[in-house]
Amino acid sequence: QVQLVESGGGLVQTGGSLRLSCAVSGSMISTHGMGWYRQAPTKQRELVAAISPTGVDKYPSAVKGRFTISRDGATNTLYLQMSSLSPEDTAVYYCNRFPTEWDAWGQGTQVTVSS
Repeated sequence: QVQLVESGGGLVQTGGSLRLSCAVSGSMISTHGMGWYRQAPTKQRELVAAISPTGVDKYPSAVKGRFTISRDGATNTLYLQMSSLSPEDTAVYYCNRFPTEWDAWGQGTQVTVSS
């Protein structure tokens, strides 16, 4: 059974940076496409970054140039480096397989950007 544990969130001022981590157990992330998702209050969960098994990454326009997804196959950990954060980035951030998500989700990590 896959387990996902996100960490690294917190409170940051506008313009700040954070690095999120997702420790995955039960499956090797290097063999899957993986993604970072976020869900803000009253909004649907959305994809903010994805990386293919071959290392090709993609981002929606809202975060392109500010967010960078990466992975460490040795530790089976997925990362999301976020910079130039704005209050619109405030959300709970999750990792999961992409494009076909696992049924299991982690608890997420809260990112709050103050203005």
